[in-house]
Amino acid sequence: MSAAIDVNVLLFASDTASPLHQRAAKFLEERASGPDILYLAWSTVMSYLRISTHSAIFANPLRPEDASRNVEALLGLPHVRTLAEEDGFWELYREVTKKLPARGNDVPEAHLATLLRQHGVATLFTNDRDFRKFDFLNVRDPFA
Repeated sequence: MSAAIDVNVLLFASDTASPLHQRAAKFLEERASGPDILYLAWSTVMSYLRISTHSAIFANPLRPEDASRNVEALLGLPHVRTLAEEDGFWELYREVTKKLPARGNDVPEAHLATLLRQHGVATLFTNDRDFRKFDFLNVRDPFA
């Protein structure tokens, strides 16, 4: 089954201080071994780089080069695909947020949900329950 991965899964896999670290790392290893297509939005990748190297968020932040190596390891896998906005994204975003107005912290979630919808990716692995408000997504908590 092809699916996208939210940034929190990547972060837990890198954050050795997190109680979810071991489970996230194992989950990510399973997904990395294939064969299913694994989607990563560029916004997810950039959020990972921002948060995993931030000393106010991670007890043991990654060095930028280590975070970049983690990203490169995933992007180098033959079954990993990246997602970016295409023509018509703004109109689709407006449609999605018309039903569920996005403000503040909801904006990145609406952005990712819209991006997945635009590319026909129906499943998102995340433990962020806020994505459940998008009825077109099959949200699966890899830690449940």
